[in-house]
Amino acid sequence: MVTAIFPGSFDPPTYGHLNVISRASALFDRIDVVVSVNPAKKNLFTPEERVEMLQEMIEPYRNVTIHVSDTLVVEYAQKLGAKVLIRGIRNANDFAYEFDLSLINHSLNSNIETLFIPTEQQYFTVKSSSIKELASFGGDVSKMVPPVVEKKLKEKFSR
Repeated sequence: MVTAIFPGSFDPPTYGHLNVISRASALFDRIDVVVSVNPAKKNLFTPEERVEMLQEMIEPYRNVTIHVSDTLVVEYAQKLGAKVLIRGIRNANDFAYEFDLSLINHSLNSNIETLFIPTEQQYFTVKSSSIKELASFGGDVSKMVPPVVEKKLKEKFSR
């Protein structure tokens, strides 16, 4: 049984994230989506809120679970017994950044491989930071995030 993890901040989760999850779920026996907690990063949503949104989004995928981790992703993968880190990429800039991370992760644990899954074309411009900014001005984010996320964004910015 091959287990892969898909780590990220998911602040907020997007249709691009869901696209990667959907495609990865067809490739692996088990996918563990890991909401990474980085105290140095200022997030809009709490880890619990991100998990709640992701839980609703992954409901159709029986082999996908959601967890929170505040450790290095390779440490989490080793503890879980996962051999693969999934990283979604949208463009060459994402690839360069993720490639460098994959080298670091591989140097920390050579038993864990990184697999890059490019998002589908309609999600190339979907970026969590841009979504938050657009939502903060009351812009329409319905084509970028699932309804559960759109609702939570409206609640956050109506305060």
